[in-house]
Amino acid sequence: MTEENVIKLDTKGLKCPLPVIRVKKAITGIEIGQIIEVESTDPGSMADFKAWARATGHELLAAEEQGSVFFYRIKKAK
Repeated sequence: MTEENVIKLDTKGLKCPLPVIRVKKAITGIEIGQIIEVESTDPGSMADFKAWARATGHELLAAEEQGSVFFYRIKKAK
């Protein structure tokens, strides 16, 4: 996967459920196998994205916290 195929989404400052809603909207516009990288400052986003990925079948490749920012890599599965 080349870096230009990665979609970057900044949801910093948004509270639940907006980060997930933004990703849900963005993922409909990309191809299967493409990746969305998300940055969030919502502490609840860690549980939200894990649950959303399980429910939708998309692959959560990475979920990590760096200070007050949470980073996610989500691969579109279908």
